Amino acid sequence: MAVIAHRKKTLGAGLDRLRMLISEQDVGDLVWYEVPKSRKAPKRVRKALERGAELVFVWGGDGMVQRCADALAGSGVPMAVLPAGTANLFATNLGIPIDLEESVRLGFHGRRAVLDLGRVNGEHFAVMAGAGFEAEMVADVDGGTKGRLGKLGYVAAAVRHVGGAPVPMEVTIDGTPWFDGHASCLLLGNVGTIAGGVEAFDDARPDDGWLEVGVSTASGPIEWARVLGRMATGRSEDSPLVRITRARRVSARFGAPLTYELDGGDRGTTGRIKARIVPGALTVCVPEASRR
Repeated sequence: MAVIAHRKKTLGAGLDRLRMLISEQDVGDLVWYEVPKSRKAPKRVRKALERGAELVFVWGGDGMVQRCADALAGSGVPMAVLPAGTANLFATNLGIPIDLEESVRLGFHGRRAVLDLGRVNGEHFAVMAGAGFEAEMVADVDGGTKGRLGKLGYVAAAVRHVGGAPVPMEVTIDGTPWFDGHASCLLLGNVGTIAGGVEAFDDARPDDGWLEVGVSTASGPIEWARVLGRMATGRSEDSPLVRITRARRVSARFGAPLTYELDGGDRGTTGRIKARIVPGALTVCVPEASRR
């Protein structure tokens, strides 16, 4: 088995305790890699697979999970998530507790769930991908606020970027034109819950073979307050400033380059997005009671 750990992230009594918990199991050879940044994780995952790893523990947040999921996609080797990040949205959506002992137990004894992954511009994601307002907020937080303020960093970033103007956007769903107008945000989801426990996609499931697709035309703080309020108290699709559907393939063109992100990780700017669902791409260790 293998451990791929973001050494700057914390959970419970830390990595020393993790090694002790693993030593209590009959694991045979243990492959252990620590990385200073999540983008260095995929290379370590591939090395672990080459060395015959049959279970991969991933220590970190959603960005670390995304990088490792991208490398594990299609391998059939289970991922056990040790949620040591700020938001841990993937773990939360799957019912994996933010508890070191219990998440380790799930790795060894939990149910193996076969889940979908999204794929955007050649890279897999597990939670969500976005372009526009949401991605600009994530990029702001990724730049350092998250480390200082934690979850409050997302709120502060949202306030700073809520005034951005919508841009021309064309979105095609499974080969059919679906949206053509000005929009401030394109969101693609594999699960339903985003930062702050808000349900962006009320009916999303990570094992249904579909990608959730949302576009918002909100502009300015008042309209965004209406959108976020509807997400928090009702169904997102009921907002007149939001359109939601499902697809297996999505392509989008933007009238101006937009920042885009995968699972909370900034990927710079792009004038186009091509996305698709990859059914059954990842096996994850989850609680027996998980509905996923």
